[in-house]
Amino acid sequence: MKVLLLKDPKDKDSGPDPYIKELGSYSLEATLIPVLSFEFTSLDSLFEKLSHPECYGGLVFTSPRALEAIKICLKEKSKKEAWSKSLKQMWNIKPTYVVGKATASLVEEIGLIPQGEKAGNAEKLAEYICSREKPNSSALLFPCGALKREVLPTVLREKGIPLESFTVYQTTQHPDLQESLSSYFSQQGIPASVAFFSPSGVKFCLQHIQKLSGDLINQVKFAAIGPSTAEALQGAGIAVSCTAGSPTPQDLAAAIHAALHPPHNC
Repeated sequence: MKVLLLKDPKDKDSGPDPYIKELGSYSLEATLIPVLSFEFTSLDSLFEKLSHPECYGGLVFTSPRALEAIKICLKEKSKKEAWSKSLKQMWNIKPTYVVGKATASLVEEIGLIPQGEKAGNAEKLAEYICSREKPNSSALLFPCGALKREVLPTVLREKGIPLESFTVYQTTQHPDLQESLSSYFSQQGIPASVAFFSPSGVKFCLQHIQKLSGDLINQVKFAAIGPSTAEALQGAGIAVSCTAGSPTPQDLAAAIHAALHPPHNC
């Protein structure tokens, strides 16, 4: 059975994509189509903020892209030296809150210690932060994308915990998306399941998939990586067959396998 994954590939250097590998363990043939392109912005301003850890109570990351922005900054020799010499240690005195394993591993790559990775989504991370931070303390710095959801900022604001959101990337549709989808459907046919990894992915892909599937759309099991993606699908009138318990290859693969093999629905 075929599964279409609408996500960016893992770095080419680090072996096969873990989602393809995990689905393969269930004898599911997964294909990955990149959906999004990212344009990084305000990187000098970002590093300026990172250069003043004394102004903040800690860091919050809900996206691997925000870490990629920091890694781009650190490619510059002088910034890398400043980070290694003192900034990294100063930030490590403070908490670095993250959602998910992918973001946590990138936080570790820049030498910081992640907290809250098991939260799994922004709602649960917000609860975790609220259980650890005091109202009206120093603001947490939140490098994020232009399309960030307001769940985490809203919850923290309601609890009186200051958060400084700072946009470091813009999200756009991948230039090859439409062509890649058309090619997949003409060569592979209609997949048994389609997995979405972000509300942006729903926005950019869903209409193409509905058009390419035609009357057979109801045969497709739609999967979501988390609750916000599931909400985006439901908002577009799509019945969500399963949502991963947490945003990991293991949980998504298990959920898709269960959805494709009733009566054990997820």
